[in-house]
Amino acid sequence: MVARHLKDIVAAENIHLAIANVENAAGGFGVNPQLADELFGYGLDVMTTGNHVWDKREIYDYFASHPRLLRPANYAEGLPGAGVVVVQASNGVDCAVINLQGRVYMPQTDDPFRKADKLLSELPANVKVRFVDFHAEVSSEKVAMGWYLDGRVSAMVGTHTHVPTADTRILPEGTGYQTDAGMTGPYTGVIGVDKQIIIERFLTQMPVRMEAARHGAELHGVVVEVDEATGRAAAIRRIALT
Repeated sequence: MVARHLKDIVAAENIHLAIANVENAAGGFGVNPQLADELFGYGLDVMTTGNHVWDKREIYDYFASHPRLLRPANYAEGLPGAGVVVVQASNGVDCAVINLQGRVYMPQTDDPFRKADKLLSELPANVKVRFVDFHAEVSSEKVAMGWYLDGRVSAMVGTHTHVPTADTRILPEGTGYQTDAGMTGPYTGVIGVDKQIIIERFLTQMPVRMEAARHGAELHGVVVEVDEATGRAAAIRRIALT
């Protein structure tokens, strides 16, 4: 879906910076160097991840030479990669992208709220366009983060639950917000996994081997228009392609 549609979306929407969370790219579990190269080649400018970031060991060394691939910033210091990058969009505007991970029902990490404070305080004042991918399980944590960052970032879009939410809006202080961007993947399954496997798991409570579903591919995302002089969101809306 990314290979087929991304370049057309970028052209049609006049997009200057394309960001995607890729942590389920390798059959649902992490991302490897080959897939990362492929995805960059399709036109993605920055890629974020989440709790599956360490699933493929071969990606560890990739971070050092590819700073546009992020891992959540609130993992422990000293791990491979970084959780923030400043890049120049195609229109010449410097943009910061921050990757954070929630703590509710997720692996243990540092406080993402205080980590956000630290990262934002360290960004150059002239970098007005600031985007946050908050990879978190529960909607309440993502909604709270949206309010916490309102007026300090251009947009905060949640990821992880694989289901696009219908609360797309601009918060009062100018931050574009959506609780979850949704999944680009097979919607005939259960959040990307073969539906019969998951139904069996619910019926029997027995362990099962997860396998990706094969049909019903859809691409979901969010388009944010930002005033580059102020860093405030001017518009935000969902996109979906089948």
